Amino acid sequence: MAGHEELLAQTFVDVADTLVADFDVLDFLTMLTGRCVELFELSEAGLMLADPPAGVRVAASSSHQMGLLELFEIQHDEGPCLDCYRDGQPVHCADLSTALDRWPVFAPEALAAGFNSVVALPMRLRDQVIGSLNLLRTEPGMLSDADLVVAQALGDVATIGILQHRAASEYRLLAEQLQFALNSRVVIEQAKGVLAQAAGLDMDGAFAAMRQYARAHNLRLTDVADTIVSRDLSADEVVRARTPPS
Repeated sequence: MAGHEELLAQTFVDVADTLVADFDVLDFLTMLTGRCVELFELSEAGLMLADPPAGVRVAASSSHQMGLLELFEIQHDEGPCLDCYRDGQPVHCADLSTALDRWPVFAPEALAAGFNSVVALPMRLRDQVIGSLNLLRTEPGMLSDADLVVAQALGDVATIGILQHRAASEYRLLAEQLQFALNSRVVIEQAKGVLAQAAGLDMDGAFAAMRQYARAHNLRLTDVADTIVSRDLSADEVVRARTPPS
């Protein structure tokens, strides 16, 4: 358990780093989804953010497969993450095979992808809901009460960090920050495709290589993506920066 407790403590430290001036929203949200997978023994995690007036958009996911499932949820306007965002309340389903009436489009798609249970938690500060956190597992069943409390706490603290980032108490500035993160996601997806095709990687491998290159060179993830898409940064150079698997 020591390793789990250390990871949890480090995660809260990383979440607190949202208060620093040079805060990379997209990298932070990606870190949050990945840590949720590790901390709560999930299969996947994803995060949607508000994009007024359109509704919500995918902001981060623990894998390319998860990102596609969340896009599917948005495209069909149905699923736990959307229900959670709209109601501002947690959504739980311990067995998706029993939710075919509740989510007739989303549930079969999730089951076909190998997921059997889901929890969606609101990204919320008091009455202001800015998104939702989606937690999926391959096995049926619920997260423990303790894990649910910690997961919601992470979502709450992350929400506070996003709202406070660069004095984002004013709605206009908040909307600009969230819009930047969502627009950056489009560039990230384009860069993933360029890397995947040029270097023979799958989409998750391409994203991992891009993040490693950004961190190794102390660059923003979105800036690296821009240079990949514009071909100012070669796929070979990005791939060479990858850390070999341990």
